[in-house]
Amino acid sequence: MNFSQIKQRLSAYERLTRLDKPIGILLLLWPTLWGLWMSASGKPSPVVAWIFVLGTVLMRSAGCVMNDLADMRFDGHVERTRNRPLVTGVVSRTEALLLAAALTLAAFALVLFLNRLTLQMSVLALVLAATYPFTKRFFALPQAYLGIAFGFGIPMAYAAQLSQVPPMAWWLLLANVFWAIAYDTEYAMVDRDDDVKLGLRTAAITFGRYDVFAVMVCYAMMLAILTWVGWQRGLGLYYFAGLTIAACIMVYHYRLIRGRGRDGCFKAFRHNNWVGAAIFVGIAVDLALWPSPGR
Repeated sequence: MNFSQIKQRLSAYERLTRLDKPIGILLLLWPTLWGLWMSASGKPSPVVAWIFVLGTVLMRSAGCVMNDLADMRFDGHVERTRNRPLVTGVVSRTEALLLAAALTLAAFALVLFLNRLTLQMSVLALVLAATYPFTKRFFALPQAYLGIAFGFGIPMAYAAQLSQVPPMAWWLLLANVFWAIAYDTEYAMVDRDDDVKLGLRTAAITFGRYDVFAVMVCYAMMLAILTWVGWQRGLGLYYFAGLTIAACIMVYHYRLIRGRGRDGCFKAFRHNNWVGAAIFVGIAVDLALWPSPGR
């Protein structure tokens, strides 16, 4: 295999793992960072933080490969996914299986440096990531399952930092579930016509003509839970400023999705990176500027 062929293979693997589209990594990373900073009162262990960041990249990449393996027979019929490497045959099923296994093993190797509770929880995290693609076959709201899978880094972060998972971690996870339903419904609105033809189930189909309303309700529930978490945690002005900025971004998303156009819905989905970022910056700045033993 010459250099040109190697370059083509690497490019195909990059597209298969979506490393060329980092929005998924960011949507997975932000809630994990919320958990890391909250659990450590703004001063997470640098080693633990790097393990979680690298683990997030590896597991999101592995999850994309697992998703494409599960959806091979559907992706060719969907406009947005018909050119994915597995569909076009650029990457074989065997190659994809080996790549998913290698990425998963690499992520698991990182967790070995953490405590036993985090190691045990990582097994459940893998099960969630591996089974999510199949929920679209039978579950009317697979986006809720995605929210658990994408947010499981939150309780794992608490486990890694505190060797326990307090109720606060599960409240943060619940907030992430509502957020995932919101942003992934926007994503599903892009593919709704194709998904209906294929008999798949998504929140966009389940909510029907109430899809936009449901997205905004889920955003509101997320903000309500995070407001309560902040109050319980004793967080201050900067945290709530972050939530306010996130709320303003969500209002902008309403303007993008109310017409249900593909481009607007996809733009709103991608724009959720800024929602997660605003909330994280609020957490980080608040804990950095107003540290106290009780926080």
